[in-house]
Amino acid sequence: MSQPTALRKETAAAPSIGDRIDRMPITPTHRRLTAVIGVGLLFDTFENNLAGTISKVLQEDFAFNGTTLKLVLASAFIGQFFGSVVLGRVADRYGRRRAFLINLALYSGFSLLGAFSPNAAWLIVTRFFAGVGIGAEQSLSDCYLADVLPAKQRGRYTAWAYTLAFCGVPAVGFAALWLVPLSPLGIDGWRWLFVLGALGSAVVWVLRRNLIESPRWLAANGQEQEAERLVARMEAEVPATALTTQAPTQTPAVQAPAPAGRLRDVFQARFRRRTAMLWLFCSLSVVGYSGFGALAPQILAAKGYDVVTSIGFTAVSFLGYPIGALLSVPVMDRMERKRLVALSATAMALSGLAFAYAGSAALIMCSGILYTLVSNVFSTASHVYLAEQYPTQIRAAATGLAYSLSKLSAAALPFALLPVLEAHGPGPLFGVIAGAMGTLVLVVLVLGDRTTGISVDRD
Repeated sequence: MSQPTALRKETAAAPSIGDRIDRMPITPTHRRLTAVIGVGLLFDTFENNLAGTISKVLQEDFAFNGTTLKLVLASAFIGQFFGSVVLGRVADRYGRRRAFLINLALYSGFSLLGAFSPNAAWLIVTRFFAGVGIGAEQSLSDCYLADVLPAKQRGRYTAWAYTLAFCGVPAVGFAALWLVPLSPLGIDGWRWLFVLGALGSAVVWVLRRNLIESPRWLAANGQEQEAERLVARMEAEVPATALTTQAPTQTPAVQAPAPAGRLRDVFQARFRRRTAMLWLFCSLSVVGYSGFGALAPQILAAKGYDVVTSIGFTAVSFLGYPIGALLSVPVMDRMERKRLVALSATAMALSGLAFAYAGSAALIMCSGILYTLVSNVFSTASHVYLAEQYPTQIRAAATGLAYSLSKLSAAALPFALLPVLEAHGPGPLFGVIAGAMGTLVLVVLVLGDRTTGISVDRD
């Protein structure tokens, strides 16, 4: 049934909060929010690569056996699984900003406690609870940026946030290379790495107290006046002529007040295919992405390099992370997202095999940098794509649930991949990783939807 003419005119005269955000150009507020999110993500990537980077040092200091090492590597990821699920629900029910403050407080406190670990058990426990705090960081950030950024600029500015974020990966590599051989103030260098992460995230906590709440979330939860105030403030930062006159593709003409979202909605017929794709995607993606970051020092040790040399090679390889995120900026909104994900995943599989079979230091570093570079084109595209699948009412919880599966996969990686490395060497290990990435490519191309430039308010 067609809409009455009066209703169509009223709708055209009073576009929804989501329409108004999508019609904006980028404002100073958008840039400021992107920068604050990016700095928080920087310490997330620092944390996620910390234990893997210094795994050989921890193994020597605490005389870990193989099982204990796997538990140390897995504990933070298991915590992140719970954090992704629980804090995603908090973000949908109580707001994105509140969830950000909770997750950073947990991470900062328990990461600092981890610096004082007297034994393996203490380290495993503190890594678990630090993981609970940091677990929702990426999915919350993805959802927040999807909420506040205009549709046509969403991919590019999220890529800028992750370019800043992935500076944390070489940062932890070079910080480990600098501190591990030292004992400042008589304290083991690796403990200072935990202190650096904790203090940095405490600074981000202060910065995020000044974040605005997501206007889309406010509007979806009956706080229209506050949503209106925030959007009007952003609109006032640009000339009226700079506002797009047409709403983005596939934005609904009329948006009735939405009922409260329920997490079980992800199994409704309209979302079922997306949910299946995302759950498979998240479970497989971490095999290629985290498999390298967590196991690179172990792989280099298997090639015969000592601890400090392997950390040095790893640190140099980690330079590819921010470079890859930066390279994704100009293509993120020009190339369909699912194709970019598939192309970069294929490149990861090929460069990983090159790293596994590299026989010289130069080839190891070149193939390592290439792997991390293409993996961060993949990662940045993946984060944008993940946050574009569900409506505002369930976006954080549904995205967090899918993302949590990647944490379970990451927790299983040491138990699944280290035995392959120990029994068969780097080549077969990266053969397993390449197989996982090939399966991911098929899943995304067959089941994935187009999302580039399309409003996140679509069903």
